[in-house]
Parts: sequence; C-alpha cells; structure tokens
Amino acid sequence: MPRFAANLSMMFTEVPFIERFAAARNAGFNAVEFLFPYDHPPHEIRQQLTQNNLTLALFNTAAGNVRAGEWGLSALPGREKEARTDIDRALEYALALNCEQVHVMAGVVPTGEDAGLCREVFIDNLRYAAERFAPHGKRVLIEALSPGVKPDYLFSSQYQALAIVKDVSRPNVFIQLDTFHAQKVDGNLTRLIRDYAGKYAHVQIAGLPDRHEPDDGEINYSWLFRLFDEVEYPGWIGCEYTPRTHTEAGLGWFNAWR
Repeated sequence: MPRFAANLSMMFTEVPFIERFAAARNAGFNAVEFLFPYDHPPHEIRQQLTQNNLTLALFNTAAGNVRAGEWGLSALPGREKEARTDIDRALEYALALNCEQVHVMAGVVPTGEDAGLCREVFIDNLRYAAERFAPHGKRVLIEALSPGVKPDYLFSSQYQALAIVKDVSRPNVFIQLDTFHAQKVDGNLTRLIRDYAGKYAHVQIAGLPDRHEPDDGEINYSWLFRLFDEVEYPGWIGCEYTPRTHTEAGLGWFNAWR
C-alpha cells in the first residue's frame, strides 16, 4: 500500500510553516517532506515531528542565491567549498531530525560554463556526500528537473540521473523519481517504475500539466500506485503539488489512503 508524505513547502500554506506539521497529521498523513529546513533550528522542527508523530521523509541541500538564479551549488565549478559546507549542514539536520535521505541539488549550469565540467564537479561532490552520509546509514538522492520548471538545470532526464548515479558508484546514492518531471521529459512511466525499481529511493507526484492534485490530467495515478505496490517499492511518495484551492478541499484523492 502506498505511503504518502505531505510536502509542507507546497501544501498547507494556509498556515505558517511550523503549523503545517499538525495540519498534515490532522489530514491523515504519517510523513512529511519539504524543500529546506534551514530557516528553523533543528530542535524546533524535531519538536513538531515528535508532537505530531510524523516521519520526515526528505529535504534538500540549500539552494544558494535563488534571486541570482541558483538552484543548488554542487555542480558549480569553483563553488566546491560552499557546496560541501551545505552538504555537511544538511547531514547535521538529517541526524537531528532522523531523516534517512537528503536530495543534493546540482544546480543551474551558468551561462558559458561547460556542462561536462559541471557534471564532473557534481559527481565529485556526490562522492563526498555519499562518504559523509554512509557511516550514519543515510542516503543521498539526486533529481532530474524538467526544463519548463527549471531551465538549464544540470540534468532533466531520469536516464541522465541514472547515468550519474552509476558513475558516482556509491551504494547509498539513488535517484529521486518525480513522476511530474519524468512524464514531461521521458514519458513511459511504467517502464521507469518497473525496470528501475531499486534505483529510486523516493518518489514525488503531481498532476500534469498544472502540477495540482494527482486526481486529474494525463497521468493515471491509480495505475501507478498499483504499480509501485507490484514492484514492492518500500519508500514514501511525496505529494509535491500546488493545491488548486485550499489544501484540505483537494484531498479527496487521498481518502482511500488515509
């Protein structure tokens, strides 16, 4: 049976971030994820997780200077020291919050920069992250982002992500399979889910094309949820979508899984 995590960066935004944990629990979720925890001290988030009996499924390394167009630093040549500081900080939060995995954000390829060099830098930083995380039993994840959502991100295809994981060659590095991005770029989600089971350690969902609730659009999520059961996917499914209106009003799709 699929296990769902509410994404608190996109859902329950009707209330302040720190109040979204209780809102998610009251809606029937047993886990949460979010983009970044760094605006809050770990003990504050840990208190919310404990009080609401929630598992933290995932968060990201820091984005860098978003206003300047950055979306992660780990693939940026010359920024290795900053990237590794962000990785170390993410590990501190993962340990404090009992989170099993962190998405290490690659970054947008700077104008005029060689994408091949960026890929090499990313692989080196992923190896650093994997070796830092491994003694603690933590996983490192990478995620392909579709060009329409994040232009010039280092990689957009699930197959590029799989190739990076292969080249990193560390047992605790996996892909983060976001079906919204995967359908936009690669299609054939059934093949991705079946053929690469075991290569992805986290899944995220949203309706396509508008990134709303997973109950409408071109992706048949009822089919995919059965397929994840068929391949015995053991992880969480993160609900990384923007509600059409009020979050609670759009949770009808979730009734069968509460």
